[in-house]
Amino acid sequence: MSSLKVDNITGRGNAGFTGSVKSEGGNTTTNLQQGLAKVFTRYSMSGTAAQTDSFNVSDFADISTTAGIGQITYTSNMNNANYNCTSSCGELTGGGNRVIGMRGGTQAPSTSSVAFGGFNTSFAATDLDFNCITIHGDLA
Repeated sequence: MSSLKVDNITGRGNAGFTGSVKSEGGNTTTNLQQGLAKVFTRYSMSGTAAQTDSFNVSDFADISTTAGIGQITYTSNMNNANYNCTSSCGELTGGGNRVIGMRGGTQAPSTSSVAFGGFNTSFAATDLDFNCITIHGDLA
C-alpha cells in the first residue's frame, strides 16, 4: 500500500479543490467543500460577553441591552443568507433547560453576520454560560 503525504492541495482554475472522500463505512462519498464548517464560535454571554474559540469570525458583539442577544460577523462572507446555522448551549451553574437560536426580523441572518439569542424555558432572553454556533453553506 502506498501513501501520499502533501502539505497543500490546490485545484485548477477558479473552482478550487473539489475532492471527495469515502465515508467511514465506505459506501458513500462526502464532498469536502460542502461538508466543512464555514464558521464556528464558542462563547459566553454571562458577565462580560466573550468568545473562547472561533473560526472565520471577525467580530463578536453583545448587541442589545436585553440579556442574551449577540451577533457574530464573518471574516469571509457567505454566498447567500440561506445557510444552515446549528447552535447549542448550556449552563455551567444554575442548571435548568435553555435554548439558543438565530434571531429573525430586523436581525435576520445575512451574508456577513448572524444574530442570536439565548432563552430560558419561559422563552425570556437570558445570558448563558456556554454557547456554540456552527454554520455550513457556501462561502462567497
